[in-house]
Amino acid sequence: MQKITVLVSGGGTNLQAIIDAITCGEIKNAKIVQVISSNSKAFSLERARKHGIAAKVIDKETYPDLNDRTDALIFALKEEDTDLVVLAGYMSVLDAKLIQAYEGRIINIHPSLIPKFCGKGFYGKRVHQAVLDAGETQTGATVHFVDEGVDTGEVILQESVPVLNGDTADILAARVLITEHKILIKAIKKLLEEKNLGGK
Repeated sequence: MQKITVLVSGGGTNLQAIIDAITCGEIKNAKIVQVISSNSKAFSLERARKHGIAAKVIDKETYPDLNDRTDALIFALKEEDTDLVVLAGYMSVLDAKLIQAYEGRIINIHPSLIPKFCGKGFYGKRVHQAVLDAGETQTGATVHFVDEGVDTGEVILQESVPVLNGDTADILAARVLITEHKILIKAIKKLLEEKNLGGK
């Protein structure tokens, strides 16, 4: 049984997509062992508890020092013998120490076609507004490995989403989110089936 830890900061619709895919058997031989939030008020924590998943908060309020916060995250991951770490709307940048400890086993979902509209400052609605401001006709979502840069890790899967006349950032975000859910599940299945997790 492969053990997944999901890192979150917000509402957790990508988390819910993973929970649903495991529940219905689309993702096989895997379980979410814990959900860790950088935000104590994140609705993701409620989603986890509702499904009997351990819900933890490791935030800047409790751990003001980045090194202490990183150590707490690493301890939590090791405590649950985590095989795969999924960043699902996680709004904190991971420290190099954690990335090195779980190299090749941390993935992130980003709401654009990397290398476009990614990196520092590109998150949430900012991404979609930038796509609209640039007059793009296509956007999309990307699942990638996490390295020590911001959105610079190796791409695992991408899928395009059309930009339509009359789109606002909110409308486009909702359309891209459907694709995020789909390719995140595909990527997790692919990695677990290939056991392509940092040589584990």
